[in-house]
Amino acid sequence: MSNKKPTNIRRASMLSVAALATLTLSGCDGVPESASILIPEPAEFVPALIAFLIIWFVLAKFAWPMILKTLDDRQAKIQGDLDAAEHAHAEAQAEKKEYEQHLRRARQDGDEIVSAAKKEAEAERSRIIAKAQKEAADEVAKSHDALESERRKAMIELSGSVVDLSVEIAGKIIGNELTEDQQRDLAEKYLKEVGKPNDD
Repeated sequence: MSNKKPTNIRRASMLSVAALATLTLSGCDGVPESASILIPEPAEFVPALIAFLIIWFVLAKFAWPMILKTLDDRQAKIQGDLDAAEHAHAEAQAEKKEYEQHLRRARQDGDEIVSAAKKEAEAERSRIIAKAQKEAADEVAKSHDALESERRKAMIELSGSVVDLSVEIAGKIIGNELTEDQQRDLAEKYLKEVGKPNDD
């Protein structure tokens, strides 16, 4: 591509030089006065043509390759920057996707941890409630047993006191006709009959 550009420029320059030479050599006949200022006289044309060709040769040989090289370097740099930007964009997209995957995984792990903690807390709560209910039931049963034991003990003590009192009262009422053992048997028999539940 860089070889075609100098060739095209050379061709255009050669054509313009040839056209200019033809106009000059053919004279200024038929050329308007306003345009004749632009066309050099034949005596000036040859030195101008030589100077033009020298300048054109120097520019084509030294300046134009440097300009083309600078333009190619600039284009390569811009292309490199575009490629680097595209590469960086692709990397950023890949990192973003990876970050989103990590974030999703972290959220899932967090949800699983919270769910497991809730289940564990619920199981612990149920265990504590069951233990408390069992302990309460045991305490109630112990209290009932203790109360029943105290009631029996009180009944025994009360029965003994009532028997003694009954014997004493019976001895005073009846006199000394019954022995103390007979009076006690009578009182105990009476207490047993009183203690039986009524059939009606």
